[in-house]
Amino acid sequence: MKREDKPVTGAVKGHTLDYGIKTLRSSHKIIRDLKRLHSPSYHGFRLWPSSWLLMDFIKFKGLTKGSRVLDAGCGWGLTGIYCAKNYGSVVTGFDIDSEVFPYLHMHADINGVNIVTLNQGFDEFTHEQLKNFDILIGTDICFWDSMVDSLKDLILKSLDSGVRMVIIADPGRSPFEDLGRYFAEKGKGEIRDWTVYHPYPIQGRILSIGTLYN
Repeated sequence: MKREDKPVTGAVKGHTLDYGIKTLRSSHKIIRDLKRLHSPSYHGFRLWPSSWLLMDFIKFKGLTKGSRVLDAGCGWGLTGIYCAKNYGSVVTGFDIDSEVFPYLHMHADINGVNIVTLNQGFDEFTHEQLKNFDILIGTDICFWDSMVDSLKDLILKSLDSGVRMVIIADPGRSPFEDLGRYFAEKGKGEIRDWTVYHPYPIQGRILSIGTLYN
C-alpha cells in the first residue's frame, strides 16, 4: 500500500524527528560514545528501516490508548517508543542481545517514555508472560531461515494467550515471506506492501494478524 500523507520531519544537531519521535543519527556523539562501550550482535548495531514502516502502519490503523505492547527482537526499540509516546502504550521490549538495551533506553529517555526490557529469545516466552500483552510487534526480525519456526511458534503461542494483534514489518526477505505465507494460508493474517517517504523512501511488507482496535 502506498501512503500519500507525509509526516512532519526535521533534522537538528544530529537527530531526526519523524512520527513525533526523536532518533539519533549514527554521527551523533551519544551514539558514538555508546558504540565504544556496547557492541550489539545479531544485527542490533543500528536502526532498521522497517521501524518506520510499522510506525506508519500503526498510525494509519490506530491504536487503543494504553495498549500493552510487546516488541519482539526490539533492538533499539524505535517502534515501541513510538507506541508509548503517541498512544500511551505500556511497552515491553525483548531481545536476545542485551547490548542493544543501552541504545533503547537512551532513545526512550530523549523521548520522555519508559520501556521495560527483557533479555529473552523468541523460544523462551511462556503463556503466563504472553497473557499480559494485547499486541505483539516486530521489525526486521525474520532475516534467517532458522527464525521462521521460532517466530511461528511465538505468534501462535501469543494468539493462544489472548494477544489481539500481531504486526511485523520487513523489507520482504524470503524467511519473512515464508512466515507470512503460513499465516495467510491458514486464514489468520495477511501480507501487504507498504511504502513511506520519511525519514527517506522505504518500501517493504507488513504481516498483520488479528485486529487493531480503536
